[in-house]
Amino acid sequence: MKFSVLHRHEQIDRASDETFDLLVIGGGITGAGIALDAAARGLSVVLLEMQDFAEGTSSRSTKLVHGGLRYLKQFEIKEVAELGRERAIVYENGPHVTTPVWMLLPFHKGGTFGKFTTALGLKVYDVLAGVKKGERRFMLSKEETMEREPLVKRDELLGGGVYVEYRTDDARLTIEVLKAANERGAVLFNYMKAVDINTNNLAFKEVAAEDVLTGNRHTFKARKIVNAAGPWVDEVRKMDGEVTGKHLILSKGVHVVFDQADFPLKQAIYFDTQDGRMVFAIPREGKTYVGTTDTFHEGDPKDMKAEQSDIDYLLNAIAYMFPTTNLTQEHIESTWAGVRPLIHEEGKDPSEISRKDEIWQSSTGVITIAGGKLTGYRKMAEKIVDLIVKQLEGEYGKTYRACSTKKIPISGGDLSGSKHFETYIQQSIQKGRSQGLTEKESERLARLYGTNIDLVLNYIKDAASLPNMLYAQLLYSIHHESVAKPVDFFVRRTGALFFDIAAVEAHKDAVIDEMQRILGWKEEEKLRYTEELEAEITNAKV
Repeated sequence: MKFSVLHRHEQIDRASDETFDLLVIGGGITGAGIALDAAARGLSVVLLEMQDFAEGTSSRSTKLVHGGLRYLKQFEIKEVAELGRERAIVYENGPHVTTPVWMLLPFHKGGTFGKFTTALGLKVYDVLAGVKKGERRFMLSKEETMEREPLVKRDELLGGGVYVEYRTDDARLTIEVLKAANERGAVLFNYMKAVDINTNNLAFKEVAAEDVLTGNRHTFKARKIVNAAGPWVDEVRKMDGEVTGKHLILSKGVHVVFDQADFPLKQAIYFDTQDGRMVFAIPREGKTYVGTTDTFHEGDPKDMKAEQSDIDYLLNAIAYMFPTTNLTQEHIESTWAGVRPLIHEEGKDPSEISRKDEIWQSSTGVITIAGGKLTGYRKMAEKIVDLIVKQLEGEYGKTYRACSTKKIPISGGDLSGSKHFETYIQQSIQKGRSQGLTEKESERLARLYGTNIDLVLNYIKDAASLPNMLYAQLLYSIHHESVAKPVDFFVRRTGALFFDIAAVEAHKDAVIDEMQRILGWKEEEKLRYTEELEAEITNAKV
């Protein structure tokens, strides 16, 4: 099944005629992980996402596959150990979308962490998370801390601890997991909104869905349904009956992005704020981004942007820890706002609510998973699919393979023919240069697409309206990554809206024209998609 909207109609027709073992509602990282695990075990799978893949929480996180150091403070020992193990697996299976970075944890007099607690906490973290020898923590004196990052507040600085986190592109991680599921036979639809669930038939369940791109309705049949809709989990539950017992509460997180010329951070930092929360400041490809806020959110998760209070909070946090930067709102290039679905716990602030995932099943048999962390997506999927396989084997006498996702590279991560990722990168740079790209462009593409780089380079050509590199990315994303709209390309396939908004504004018209040519949009469709992109650009700006 080709992962492209160019083949959407024929895929819908085929999928409408089939009875699948599993139907997944939700195309974020949780749904993507479930689709891959199930397909790898031999289940037939269809996945429905009402927006673009990764459009909700899974493209608007702090973009870290981290081991859960914050949970050590809350004595969630099991959580730390599991997340540490899973972080290593995510990296091994997708080194092109996960990058180890040294994180500095400075400690000041009267702060959340002191010298002893930092040293002890990071040591325990190394043990629990199974941190490899070359990435274990080390401690710094005040002078060494200042040398490592001169922008850190000097007043009452006592020293720092350094440990490894894994930076990621959350949306690309989700897309690569989906592509790996697709390669194993999973049928995946973005812009396909589930609107009704019918569980009256004993042999299978039916989900009625609206094609958001055309307005047409379709029905998909499956023996089992999993609700992995993230912030919209409770909305899906309402289709299956009343929402009783546990329910979601939404937490809003905002990040701001600066050019490194304005915020020349050398070193990723995890730091105290004045209210005792912890915030990240992370350099990335010529930018520095800072976040996140953590406040309750009411209303539609789609209608979310950075408010003035969010901007003020982060600017105050930056001024507190990096007082010489003198950053103002005018220095902010772009922002993003995301929502985290949490399982409600009475009387707790958002930062205090556990991020543990939970699974429950309705009286009609629909299985729901909520909560959890990006880092733990694979393990969450394993638990869900274990449950589904047990039921299918008991009810239908079917047999399936055991979970194998620990050892399955995601799309772009299969380095079986190369000894080392960095060696592969250097080889790919030479290929890119032979096609007329600069060394910087070649490296950028190689690190973004991993072992899919040859496919991307196949689309290199002299395009009068677009730079060669951007043209190749656009064509690859249309033919191999199910891009349907300009916002899909600029936000979730390239991240450009967050980290290079000037390039989006410079090339948006040419990209839209090219997409219209390839996808055959009518003028009213082109206008609608153009307005959607303009709205996203406006929301990203302060």
